Amino acid sequence: MTTNNGKDMTKTILPQPSKRGEVAPFLAMDVFAAAVRREKEGHSVVHMEVGQPGAPAPMAVRQAAKQALDIGKIGYTEALGMRSLRERIARHYHDSYGVSISADRVAVTTGSSAGFILSFLSMFEVSDRVAIASPGYPAYRNTLTALGLEPVTIETSAATGWVVTGEAVAKAHAETPLKGVLVMSPANPSGTMMSPEAIRELADTCRRLGIWLISDEIYHGLTYDKPAQTALAFDDNAVIVNSFSKYYCMTGWRVGWLILPPSLVRPVERLSQSLYISAPQLSQIAAEAAFEAVEELEVIKAGYARNRQLFMKELPALGFGDMLPVDGAFYAYIDIGQFTNDSMAFCRRLLDEAGIAATPGLDFDPDRGNRFMRLSFAGTYEDCESAVERLAAFRR
Repeated sequence: MTTNNGKDMTKTILPQPSKRGEVAPFLAMDVFAAAVRREKEGHSVVHMEVGQPGAPAPMAVRQAAKQALDIGKIGYTEALGMRSLRERIARHYHDSYGVSISADRVAVTTGSSAGFILSFLSMFEVSDRVAIASPGYPAYRNTLTALGLEPVTIETSAATGWVVTGEAVAKAHAETPLKGVLVMSPANPSGTMMSPEAIRELADTCRRLGIWLISDEIYHGLTYDKPAQTALAFDDNAVIVNSFSKYYCMTGWRVGWLILPPSLVRPVERLSQSLYISAPQLSQIAAEAAFEAVEELEVIKAGYARNRQLFMKELPALGFGDMLPVDGAFYAYIDIGQFTNDSMAFCRRLLDEAGIAATPGLDFDPDRGNRFMRLSFAGTYEDCESAVERLAAFRR
């Protein structure tokens, strides 16, 4: 229908967005956005909300990328990644863990985030149930939910060493069968690490019950008292997710990898061909060089260790000493229950009044996170000193 002036008055019916997008927000990123807004308004902010290394990518990484750019031919690679990088990743498992794998089982991905999507799609059907730890990385819940899967929370506690146990998995499976279990060690938000015995017990349980085991090992290399062990040492069919983002300081390069059992290699390859084509070639070239930058990376890690020592010494004196074991990664997950029962409001106040950007525990644990917050000590020592000073003033 048209009016006299020629305008079309036909009613427009807009389609509704998919419910897949109705996942919970990633609060760490929301806090980051709020902190950036405050900085633009002229306020000083100490960023402790996002798990991002404060150091740049190693020099060898940047030089490799510059050389590739000078040549100028940056294009697609095989869907599973450059063969040379896959071979180097396979050698890394032999050198670091004494585990021999074929490069054919390595898939290079667009960050670990794409690795999760590819592995979930290749392993699970819609409505399958996948167990995850609480507290835990919020993107697990959101990605599983968006893909039509059901995340099953397994609460960890001091009694279990704050890790998922084989016993807990068997109990959850007996109630309603699980198709998979996803664990991270060292963990985000806590930094807590599973012992080799705990990984073995979990792997044995998953094999016995016919459950996929997915091990997120993105914080390997960032441990302080003892090295982390890969789940591949205990289960050759475990799916390993890792990335160059954390230890290798390459968050923005968006390149990670999967180690897959042979049965999943071709499914992941087919999915990659259609969903991503391939991880960026420039990032893959740079990532291969990262393995030769260990000396520089260990210096960066020593900085994290110094920051960790400062936090573990100074925070208890300010009343923030009740934290989960910080075995690895670069986070302190702190019980703030003596100060508040609303971690969202507490972190807002920290940002507004003290200029500290911290992530509320509700991001990692919807049930108990109201009394926790996470601080990242991946920045400079000066940042950590400033955070301690600001927390002291805030407490007064």
